[in-house]
Amino acid sequence: MSLNNKIALVTGGSRGLGKNTALRLAQNGSDVIVTYRKEKEAAEKIVSEITGMGKKAAALQLDVGDIGALDAFVADVSQAVSDKWNRNHIDILVNNAGIIAIEMIVETSEETFDRLMNIHLKGVYFLTQKLLPKMAEGGHIVNFSSGLARFSFPGYSAYACMKGAVEVFTRYLAKELGDRKITANVVAPGPVATDMNKDRFESDPQMVEMLSSLTALDRVGQVDDIGGVVAFLCSDEAGWVNGQRIEVSGGMIL
Repeated sequence: MSLNNKIALVTGGSRGLGKNTALRLAQNGSDVIVTYRKEKEAAEKIVSEITGMGKKAAALQLDVGDIGALDAFVADVSQAVSDKWNRNHIDILVNNAGIIAIEMIVETSEETFDRLMNIHLKGVYFLTQKLLPKMAEGGHIVNFSSGLARFSFPGYSAYACMKGAVEVFTRYLAKELGDRKITANVVAPGPVATDMNKDRFESDPQMVEMLSSLTALDRVGQVDDIGGVVAFLCSDEAGWVNGQRIEVSGGMIL
């Protein structure tokens, strides 16, 4: 699997699944632009790791939930691609950036709902829209969803609603971008021990045991379980995979 001469943009690439995805793309030959919201130092460390592999990389600031700032961000992407690669397009877009909110339906505030929607749905929709003119023919889009869009646990209704909508959006992307030979797919992780939920997992080993018991491979996921699947979907080997939802959960609730 080779991604040589490709430029990938990974949102939320400074930590967790985004970091793992950025590194796996680079390991398979791609140059990478990572975005960060606040953790500039962490993003620059990822850039250093990627350049240490002999690939080019850049870090750009982005709050994907700030819809009004997306035009300026796309201009930053254009400038970075021109300055560092002497090109005018990217080949791969991975919409990974996100937050989590755990609230029962009766407790969910409009503010929480809107924040989740802006980051996980509206931001993904309009960032992708604004980057489409910068996508190369034959490129690849991978959107992150969640196993929670298929199975249900109390407290995740708003988050899961956004992810379910992203899955619908992805199918429409695949349909509408077919004439440009751009594929669009979804990766839907199950429970993963990332820094985003590290404290919950460490403070509640019984929950981890319960989640493991619901999974055919009898454990929760690790970040290294995810990025390679994204890299595969961005490769020529996966060129005939389009409009699909790939759940990466170890076989949860089968």
